[in-house]
Amino acid sequence: MLPLSVVIITYNEEANIRRCLESVQGLAEEILVVDSGSLDGTQEICRSMGVTVIEQDFLGYIEQKNFATSKAQHDWVLSLDADEVLTPELRSSIESVFPNPNADGYTMNRMTNYCGTWVRHSGWYPDIKLRLYNRNKGQWTGINPHDRYRLNLGSVMKHLNGDIQHYSYNTLSDHLKQIDRFSTIGAIAMHNQGKRSSILKIIYKPVARFFRHYIFKAGFLDGITGYIIACNSAHAVFLKYLRLYYLQKDQSI
Repeated sequence: MLPLSVVIITYNEEANIRRCLESVQGLAEEILVVDSGSLDGTQEICRSMGVTVIEQDFLGYIEQKNFATSKAQHDWVLSLDADEVLTPELRSSIESVFPNPNADGYTMNRMTNYCGTWVRHSGWYPDIKLRLYNRNKGQWTGINPHDRYRLNLGSVMKHLNGDIQHYSYNTLSDHLKQIDRFSTIGAIAMHNQGKRSSILKIIYKPVARFFRHYIFKAGFLDGITGYIIACNSAHAVFLKYLRLYYLQKDQSI
């Protein structure tokens, strides 16, 4: 096994976590799950598979991933979400990196499964993610709920072959529920950073997002799925800027 820690943050992920853990079993010397107090069988599944579980109240997506990274035994970390799986090709690529990594971080493509369909356009693929990294060379950053790992200036980054398979939404309702939750988190994060909304932004930003996904990112090639993604992405932007607007007015969102 590799001198590597696989780190996963979870909350009520019993539907996904076993599939994720099976894809990394036997790969790394440590698999660490940081759980935010799941009420389902997430922790039991993890422990039954020999995984180390730490409980930590949710700090925010970025903060939780930095916390989880800090608790890993190894400096080299592979960060996954509970609804993600390594393909055999990507797993082989990760194995080829060790024992002598020649970069400080490695990116990989992520392909998303939307209601049973693999999305190959729409700006969703290749969804390049930096997930294998030396934790001494960077940190998780971004604007909640959209986290990303950023390497320090001067660090070396390379790309690995193979995909992370992302089982994002089983139903349309799953997506709409996440949009409602994430648009609220995003609006609060933007407000805390001093960002502003306006009537003009509420109108044009959703339209621009639709055209970005459906036309410029060739979402039309994904058929009805591409159209749904473009519409829902526009809706998410609309809600985020609308809620930010209400926060500016000191009104409830």
